[in-house]
Amino acid sequence: MTFTLPTNIENRPAAVIGAGTLGRRIALMLADRGGLVRIYDLSADARDAAKAFVEEQLPRVVETVDGGRPGTVELTDDLAAAVADAWLVVEAVPEKLDLKREIFAELDRVAAPDAILASNSSSYASGDFIDDVAHPERVVNLHFYQPPVMNAADLMSSGRTDPAVLDLLQQVLPPHGIHPFVAHEKSTGFIFNRIWAAIKRECLSVVADGVSTPQDIDAMWKINWGTAFGPFELMDRVGLDVVKDIELHYIAENPALSDKTIKVLDSYLERGELGVKSGKGFYDHGEK
Repeated sequence: MTFTLPTNIENRPAAVIGAGTLGRRIALMLADRGGLVRIYDLSADARDAAKAFVEEQLPRVVETVDGGRPGTVELTDDLAAAVADAWLVVEAVPEKLDLKREIFAELDRVAAPDAILASNSSSYASGDFIDDVAHPERVVNLHFYQPPVMNAADLMSSGRTDPAVLDLLQQVLPPHGIHPFVAHEKSTGFIFNRIWAAIKRECLSVVADGVSTPQDIDAMWKINWGTAFGPFELMDRVGLDVVKDIELHYIAENPALSDKTIKVLDSYLERGELGVKSGKGFYDHGEK
């Protein structure tokens, strides 16, 4: 089924559903060319923290894009108000399939008829949660990494997405400093995250087997690859609870995978050590 693409997008808001680690970063990148971005979350603390993050980072980010200028961020706990007249709605809720299914059914009901509904899921294909969506041709995976530092993004059809949606996003995202790449076949983890999953899993396995420590693995990684951070530092940035949810998804799809990676993560999660967002994970990050 074809889809009527949104028009006049320069003068319409974008909406981000979820004010967590990735939601606030997505809002930041969508607000770097003077537009309006609405952030929806039921938690007032999360909303306020997201706005503070965007306002702190935005002056630097706008300097990195042509035509960059600070946009406006609005906060709301009303989903319909968040998506009103939005041309793009990006879901960034926790990696729970039932939750995503519920959210997309509601978004399909309340968003503008020409709004693109995108999921920032780290591993779930959008085709897995559009059962109750009446217009699946406008639903797409749009997975961000860790902008404004890691600015690639995955695009993947729901299996019923109008190809024009993919074409439009490939045109409009690069001016915001986001560089999308299309996964041409259905793939758990899309492109880069599928590769990263294998790296992450082996790093956790090396720790689980008592061979090395997160700190030594990161130090070796940075020496050998010349990167600014290692795998465990990146997991701390993502959030160890999110890392666990993603890993459980891979294990559910492939029961042959060992669960020893989960045991390593649980040893931190049981102490409330979620990574950067809690102040401590594999590393001590100081005050939250």
